[in-house]
Amino acid sequence: MFPWTGFDSPAKRRIQRAAIVFSLAAVFVCGLCRFGFAETGDVWQPLTEKLVQDGFDRTYVSSLFGRSSLVFSPKIMARKMNALLNTKLSAKKPGPPREPEVMERYLNPILIAGAYGFYREHRDVMREIEQKYSVPGDVLTALMLVETKLGTQVGRYNALTILGSMALGGDYELIRPYIKQKNLADDTTEWLIRRTRQKGNWAYGELKSLITYAQKNGQDPLIIPSSMYGAIGYCQFIPSSALAYGRDGNGDGKVNLFEMNDALYSMAYFIKRHGWKPELDREAQLAVIYRYNHSKSYSLTIMAVADRLRKTSEFFGN
Repeated sequence: MFPWTGFDSPAKRRIQRAAIVFSLAAVFVCGLCRFGFAETGDVWQPLTEKLVQDGFDRTYVSSLFGRSSLVFSPKIMARKMNALLNTKLSAKKPGPPREPEVMERYLNPILIAGAYGFYREHRDVMREIEQKYSVPGDVLTALMLVETKLGTQVGRYNALTILGSMALGGDYELIRPYIKQKNLADDTTEWLIRRTRQKGNWAYGELKSLITYAQKNGQDPLIIPSSMYGAIGYCQFIPSSALAYGRDGNGDGKVNLFEMNDALYSMAYFIKRHGWKPELDREAQLAVIYRYNHSKSYSLTIMAVADRLRKTSEFFGN
C-alpha cells in the first residue's frame, strides 16, 4: 500500500483491473472520448498491409485491427503536432530561453516520504541491481516516482490505439483540420508536413515493437495501458526500449514491465547502457539521466529526488 500517494490498493491489482476494463468496456473509448474517433470501416487496411509486408502474420494482424474497440483518431497525432508547433513558434519569440530547473513538486515531503518507503520495501532487489549494474537504488526510486508515482499511474490510454493512430496520422492531410494554428507561413507548413511524416514513421516503428513485445510475453496489445504517446509499464518505456532494454528481474522467463522487479531491472539496465558508472561526476550523471527523458529539468529533478532519498536514508541509518 502507498497511503502517502493517495492510492490505497496495490499496483498489481490496479493493473489487473485495468486489463479487465480495457477488454470488457470497449478498451480505450472512455479514456480518449475527447479525441473524437473516426468510424471509417477499413481505415486500418493500409497499416495492416504494411505490417504483413514487414513479416507479421496476416491472420493475427487482421484479427487485431478488426476489433470494434480499436478506432482510428487523427486527433492523437494532431495533439502531438500542435505541441511541437507551439514549441517551434515560441522559440522564435524574443527574449532569453528559459533555464532548466528542478520541478519542486517532486520534492514535496509527503512524496519523498512515500518514495523512501518504496525504497525500503524494495531494498533487497535494489541491492541486487546495484551489484549487477552499479545503478543506486535512490536513482531508480527517483525515476519511478517521477515516471509513474511509484508504479501507481501507468497511463489511462491504450498503446495500440495511440501508436496505430499516430502511424496512420503521418499523412498530414488526415490531421490538417485539427491543427490549431491557422494561416501558417509556407515554410512552417512544409516543416509541419515533414515532421508529421517523421512522427508517423516513428510511431509505426514503435507499433511494430509493441506487437512484438506483446507476442513475446503472451499479452494482448489491446489491454496494455500507456501514456498519451505510447509509453508502457512502471518504467514508461517506449516499446522499442522495452525490447532493447527490458530485463527479466523475477526469473519467470518473461519481461513484464508491469511487474516491479522486471521494471526496476530494466530501468537500471537502460541507465547502465547509457553510460552510468559509480565514478561519474554530477554533470555526467545528469547527461545519462537526460537519455531517459530528453529534458534538462527532468534530469535535475531526478538527481534532486535521489539526493533527498540518500540523505533520508543516512539520517535513519539504513
